[in-house]
Amino acid sequence: MDKRKLGNTDLLVSPVTFGGNVFGWTLDEAKSFEILDGFFAAEFNFIDTADVYSRWVPENSGGESEKIIGKWMKLRKNRNKVILATKVGSDMGDGKKGLSKKYITAAIDASLSRLQTDYVDLYQSHYDDPETPVEETLEAYDQLIRAGKVRWIGASNFSAERLKESLETSQRLSLPKYQTFQPEYNLYKRQGFEKEFEKICLDNHLGVIGYFSLASGFLTGKYRSEADFSKSARGGGMKDYMNERGLRIIKALDEVSEQYNSSPASVALAWLIARPSVTAPIASVTSLIQLEDLTKAASLKLDVEDISILDEASEGE
Repeated sequence: MDKRKLGNTDLLVSPVTFGGNVFGWTLDEAKSFEILDGFFAAEFNFIDTADVYSRWVPENSGGESEKIIGKWMKLRKNRNKVILATKVGSDMGDGKKGLSKKYITAAIDASLSRLQTDYVDLYQSHYDDPETPVEETLEAYDQLIRAGKVRWIGASNFSAERLKESLETSQRLSLPKYQTFQPEYNLYKRQGFEKEFEKICLDNHLGVIGYFSLASGFLTGKYRSEADFSKSARGGGMKDYMNERGLRIIKALDEVSEQYNSSPASVALAWLIARPSVTAPIASVTSLIQLEDLTKAASLKLDVEDISILDEASEGE
C-alpha cells in the first residue's frame, strides 16, 4: 500500500485513517482487537483517537478508546508500527478541558498512561480554547516535544482565523507549528472546508485528516429511507442527510461504484483521497466485511469523468 507524507512531518501514513471513536462505544474490547488486527493486516498504519472517546456512552468517563488501543499495542508488541494520533481539549468533566499549558501538561500524561506508551506521533488540539492565548498552547506543545512525549502537533475544529493566527504565531515566535488539520469533510459536507480552509491547508502544507468522511454512515448507501434509520446507533442522525441533494449523491455513488465493482463507501473515500488537499480521511468500521471497503478505497483510482459525476451531484452545501 502506498503511504503518504503527513504534512511536513516525517510520518508516512496509509491513505485512510482509522477513527478510534468506536472503541469502547459500538465495539467492545474483543471486537476492537479483531478490527485493529484486520486493519493492520491490510497494511494500514494510522489510528486517530482522543482522550474524550467515548465519554458520551452511559457509565463511561472518557479514555476508553485510548485504553483499548494501548492494551492492543502492548499485547501485539507493535507500537513502532503504529502511527498514533490523539487529541486534547474536549470536556472530560470536573473542569478538565481546554488548551492551557497546565491542562495540556496533565492531559498528555493521562493519555500516555492509558495508551501504555511514552510518546504519541501526533497530538491534536481537539477544539479551540478562546480563553487561552495561542502562544501559551504552542509553548506547552514545545515543552512536550522537547520532552519526547509528542512528535508532531495538529489542530481540529478551529475557525479559519484562529488556525491562521496559530500558524503565524508559530513562525513569529519559532514555536512548533500545527502540521495537520482535522475538519468535517465529505461528499455531503463540502463547502465549509473547501471555502474556508482548503487554501490555508495547501498554502501551509498541512496534512488533512478529515472526520465524518462517510457522513456518519450515510455515504455507505445503507440509509435510503426513514425505515433504515434503525439499522445502527447513528441512524437517528440520518434525517439531516435524507433530502433531494443527499439522495442525488447516493445515486451518483451507486453509478460510479457499479463501474468499479466497488461499494458506495469505497468510492466516497476514494473521492476524498483524490483531493489534492487531503492526506488520509478518517473512517471507522465495526466489522471485517466493512473493513474491505477501506481496503478497496485505498487502491481505487477514480478517473476524471467519475470525479466530475460526484462533484456535480454534491454541489451545494
